[in-house]
Amino acid sequence: MSEEGREVTLALLEPGDIFGELEVLQDSPRDTLAEALDDSQLCVIQKAQFLSMIHRKPEYSFRLIKLIGFRLKKIENRVEDLVFRDVHSRVALLLLQFSKDYGRAVPEGIQIDLKVTHQEIANLIGSIRETVSTILGEFKKESLITFEGRKIIVVRPDLLKEKAGSFPISSVSQE
Repeated sequence: MSEEGREVTLALLEPGDIFGELEVLQDSPRDTLAEALDDSQLCVIQKAQFLSMIHRKPEYSFRLIKLIGFRLKKIENRVEDLVFRDVHSRVALLLLQFSKDYGRAVPEGIQIDLKVTHQEIANLIGSIRETVSTILGEFKKESLITFEGRKIIVVRPDLLKEKAGSFPISSVSQE
């Protein structure tokens, strides 16, 4: 969060994911926030316990390095998108990524089973809510998407890909 109160969302985490791993390796205070979009259960591990676990099981260090590398790559891809894509392309790309990660086939198209607000979308793509709302409205008018309550259904992924531009959807995987 900036001093002016603007937010940027760095990642959406899934059940079983960890966060705050960098704070364990640094001696500085935490400078990021985490916010649950749904009811959540958390397991908190104190820094001393976490470091002790890593010392006892060195393979955890390797897995932690892989996780940090994976997240760094995802953030690098997002920075590339911010620099090289306009907001329409970033919204289209995010909807395609959500379709891939959280989508399921329904008669109308691909329903994104993730309830996100226009503000949360804006935070993920480095924009403002009003712009995202306008673009989603345009996409709906063009019959690229539709809404089922708070859920988005991608009706024309082929045309959404055209809007996203020539860069491929991120194929970074944690495996």
